[in-house]
Amino acid sequence: MTEPTVAFIGLGVMGYPMAGHLATRGGRKVVVYNRTPEKAARFAAQFSAKTAPTPRLAAEGADFVFSCVGNDDDLRQVAIGADGAFHALKAGAVFVDHTTASAEVARELYSHAKQAGFGFIDAPISGGQSGAENGALTVMCGGDAEDFARIEPVVAAYARACRLMGPPGTGQLTKMVNQICIAGLVQGLAEALDFATRAGLDGAAVVDLIKNGAAQSWQMENRHKTMLAGEYDFGFAVEWMRKDLGICFAEARRNGASLPVAALVDQFYAEVEKMGGRRWDTSSLMARLRK
Repeated sequence: MTEPTVAFIGLGVMGYPMAGHLATRGGRKVVVYNRTPEKAARFAAQFSAKTAPTPRLAAEGADFVFSCVGNDDDLRQVAIGADGAFHALKAGAVFVDHTTASAEVARELYSHAKQAGFGFIDAPISGGQSGAENGALTVMCGGDAEDFARIEPVVAAYARACRLMGPPGTGQLTKMVNQICIAGLVQGLAEALDFATRAGLDGAAVVDLIKNGAAQSWQMENRHKTMLAGEYDFGFAVEWMRKDLGICFAEARRNGASLPVAALVDQFYAEVEKMGGRRWDTSSLMARLRK
């Protein structure tokens, strides 16, 4: 039996290693498209893959097409734009979108896909750059159960957890919950570490003790050392977190949810941007407390 072919659109910080896992752990024949052709060529050389000059050509003949791009507009462009993948997807294929985008665009593209006879799963991810590189991402999916059942074993190449949350858009809604949680967690950790330092405590020793109790979190475990050292040149960028929070606020206006902590943290991130931290890691909330 011939192995299914896959296409991957968007070889950014997350997409590049994810596509790499499809080629290595997944043993798939991978065709890649990237807005910067040089990066696609580098990927092809590293993983013995093929490149395509447009999303449409990348998707030709593919059983599964994955995308991981910047925002709603980028997603529409690579999916239904003039050279979008949707124009070439065959009946029965599945398009899996890993972009953190709105639930609205997920439902829109799902409708386009179903009318054309193929599947669509919105599947935003969490775990950061290290999670992508280590193949240990959490994938939150929305769509039809039969499409999810087909893509789940393929996604397993780079995921430690993958779950169907409900109909189209619910993957994106789940990612919004994730980002709302992170905003408050990182701000709380920044305040706590700054407090510990000003109180004359050894911040690393404090964390080593309290991480065994109720205060423990992924952010504490993975970011406290670099926050104490003032190092923010890695991970998930502030400008992307603000983009994601903007999506959360738009959805909250629709569903009536109150997000006062997330709104306050977004203001703090705006201050970090003014400090030159657009591309700093989200843990750089610590920097504004030390300025």
